[in-house]
Amino acid sequence: MPQPDLVIFDCDGVLVDSEIIAARVEAELLTMAGYEISAEELAETYAGLTFKDIMMRVEEKSLIPFQASLIDKAEELVDRKLRSDVRAIDGVREAVAGVTAPRCICSNSRSERIEFMLEKVNLLPFFGGRIFSALEIPTGKTKPAPDVFLFAAEKLGADPANTFVIEDSVHGVSGARAAGMRVIGFTGASHSYPGHADALTEAGAETVIRRWAELKSVIAALSEWSADA
Repeated sequence: MPQPDLVIFDCDGVLVDSEIIAARVEAELLTMAGYEISAEELAETYAGLTFKDIMMRVEEKSLIPFQASLIDKAEELVDRKLRSDVRAIDGVREAVAGVTAPRCICSNSRSERIEFMLEKVNLLPFFGGRIFSALEIPTGKTKPAPDVFLFAAEKLGADPANTFVIEDSVHGVSGARAAGMRVIGFTGASHSYPGHADALTEAGAETVIRRWAELKSVIAALSEWSADA
């Protein structure tokens, strides 16, 4: 049975149901700063980006100048909410444990945040020493740049073409595809929206799953398809 060299998981909105928590905090801050936006709209449009990148894109679109201090405020408030409220996505523990290929995390979040979330939901042991934050790699380029995916593959000796990435955001899918990797979209978190699966497919996901129970068979089928191709 053909095996991937590596399976990469995004963290927010894939392993933990954190995207909606962050979106609520960030939408409230942007609204208070003069740009009215709902948590749902923010999650749909900007999920997968750092708050700094979200702020810059909104600034460009709205021509409203934001204070740089908003970034630190958002980080502090989101961290506080995540520490108290974050939960694992249903079925993720069994799905991750069922991946027999090497696995890691590639995320736009800080490694400190990733670690405290995973520790809270008892997922950290699955990824010890294999957590890659785009903010902390040599280039510092975050998704949708492919850098964090390529960095992880190089560190773990994986061929990007035989690496699978599970992503919930268009920006993450785009980055993984730019890295030459195969992408499985995921729409099982609370921030999912009508048309989410279509958006991930259009961005380059080969298939999209909504429940973690589907992961093992999807990886096996896509690996087999690759071997036959």
